[in-house]
Amino acid sequence: MRRLSFGLAALTLSLGPSPFIQTADAAPVGQAAAPLKINKGRIERALKGIVSDGRAAGVSMLVWQDGRERFFGTAGFADREAGRPMARDTLVQIWSMTKPVTGVALMQLWEEGRFRIDDPIAQYLPEFAKMQVAAKLGASGGAQYRPAARPITIRDLLRHTAGLAYGMRGGAVDAEYQRVDPLNLQNDLAEANQRLARLPLLFDPGAEWSYSASVDVQARLVETLSGQDFETYVRQRILDPLGMRDTGWSQPAANLARFAATYEDKGAGTLVRQSDQQMQARNFAPHRLTMGGAGLVGSIDDYMRFARMLLNGGELDGARILKASTVRLMTTDHLDPAMKERFFLPAKGSVGFGFNFAVRTAQPQSDDENRGAVGEFFWDGAASTLFWVDPANRLAGVFFVQKMPFDGSLHHDVREAVYGREYLGPRGD
Repeated sequence: MRRLSFGLAALTLSLGPSPFIQTADAAPVGQAAAPLKINKGRIERALKGIVSDGRAAGVSMLVWQDGRERFFGTAGFADREAGRPMARDTLVQIWSMTKPVTGVALMQLWEEGRFRIDDPIAQYLPEFAKMQVAAKLGASGGAQYRPAARPITIRDLLRHTAGLAYGMRGGAVDAEYQRVDPLNLQNDLAEANQRLARLPLLFDPGAEWSYSASVDVQARLVETLSGQDFETYVRQRILDPLGMRDTGWSQPAANLARFAATYEDKGAGTLVRQSDQQMQARNFAPHRLTMGGAGLVGSIDDYMRFARMLLNGGELDGARILKASTVRLMTTDHLDPAMKERFFLPAKGSVGFGFNFAVRTAQPQSDDENRGAVGEFFWDGAASTLFWVDPANRLAGVFFVQKMPFDGSLHHDVREAVYGREYLGPRGD
């Protein structure tokens, strides 16, 4: 059976493992795996199948391996009603694939010695100095709170162990999160963080992994440490040096002609177009918030340049964005094995978590788990977008689509098309 995973606004669920047999694709320890060969026809069939099955209106895929483009293809429509096909220059909302960009921005400042990873965030953002934890429900049914066992550190923000909410888990804390509405587009990052700091934590910092608004705190740290507004910093230090000219939170009106519509799955193959006004509000209308955790719009070639920089150890075409050692630090699993509570992360497969990236730590354990290689790192977005970097195969992949709610089955299919159904990769032990 297939694992279903949902994005920003919903939980994830595993429908049960089935044992997988070691195949020739997985080299024994100490031996190199056979070079991965990209089957273009298989990827093309997968993209066309996703559209013909009614699971998405339009999709595109870009694969880079061994220093050159191995595959680009599209299927379906960026705007079904207008008859505009998905194209190479189509712009999409990448949602949480913004998070790795924010992590890179913050780690640039770490390289400059502006902070230490285990510094308390209150050292730079004093509003987080006296955090409370939702301990239990009181006799009247309301939540009771106690002081947090320790301060939130920058490491906690980077690995989603801060205890901050995201409005995803239900209960009293998330109800308060929805009421306070920290990520309202009319709040700037300073106001968003003031509101986040007034909310209780879900758990003591470092006790669990839980997807959260911590990356929006990272963005505010970038502003505080650099003295620049977040969007300007990212433009000057990451997007422009990498030649990501189409990518940004603020988009000119002229780019609307290339912006993809978003479609909501209503079941039985029915895709309903979401409100254009709602989907354009983050980028094509006046707003104050530049989120660290979402909001970037860009083209598939732009995001591949970001992925190639990571694959190449922090440098691309002469632009050094990060040191290679910093990329390795960010893409290493930082979760203690004793940290068993990980909210929806296990639905991403056999993974741990680095700094704003999921990191594959073991071969796929079941036939419904996404294909990939130990050591790869990746993240995805609420509208079902995906990117991953696979150092073992010297490969990067970017998949664009605009479908809600998040549909992990699309990722399963395109990864299977890239790797082959029975690919397990090196064991990595």
